[in-house]
Amino acid sequence: MAEKGSYEANRLRMVEEQFVRRDITDKRVLDAMRKVPRHIFVPEEHRHLAYSDCPLPIGQNQTISQPYIVALMTQMLALKGDEVVLEIGTGSGYQAAVLSLVAKEVYTIERYEILAQRALESIKQLDVKNVTVQVGDGTLGWPEHAPYDAILATAAAPNVPQPLLDQLADGGRLVIPVGGRIGQYLESWFREGDKFRHEQTVAVAFVPLLGKHGWKDNAWDWL
Repeated sequence: MAEKGSYEANRLRMVEEQFVRRDITDKRVLDAMRKVPRHIFVPEEHRHLAYSDCPLPIGQNQTISQPYIVALMTQMLALKGDEVVLEIGTGSGYQAAVLSLVAKEVYTIERYEILAQRALESIKQLDVKNVTVQVGDGTLGWPEHAPYDAILATAAAPNVPQPLLDQLADGGRLVIPVGGRIGQYLESWFREGDKFRHEQTVAVAFVPLLGKHGWKDNAWDWL
């Protein structure tokens, strides 16, 4: 897909200034971030900010994540290229497009049908063949395609949803923000047989993960 030279230049600058100068060292992640045109996943009125170091609104009170956070969470999955990945919270579709370049197959679930449709249209512009989008409750996972080598959630849960742990393959890892409106941390969960170990990493700010095993609708309105 043809693109304006300024978009490409801004994207390459984004990778060098926002990722390489920080702690993103995975070459496959850096290459993916150089290739995926973030601007096509951003609403027209915010497109001039597409490669800025910040999240942007995409409608339905949702956001496209800060580019650095997309790169960081992708790197935390430690993908080699032959994995089946589940994403919880398709949003704009940008994270799924990045994952498509570093994994074998990507399944992604979005709560809001209008966002799922927009994401699918954007992904199709890139001629991506290994991303499947479904509308539904992401806290339930997607049992039909389990187990997953990696699971990534792009919204904050009060606790890690048990169905996501259940659908993680032995040796697999889950990356998810955990916490409430006033504070969240990224957590990495690793499955070792029937046991799980986890570690807490950086402080983050995500929208709530709504659903049966997440936050209830409007729960953050009174927190």
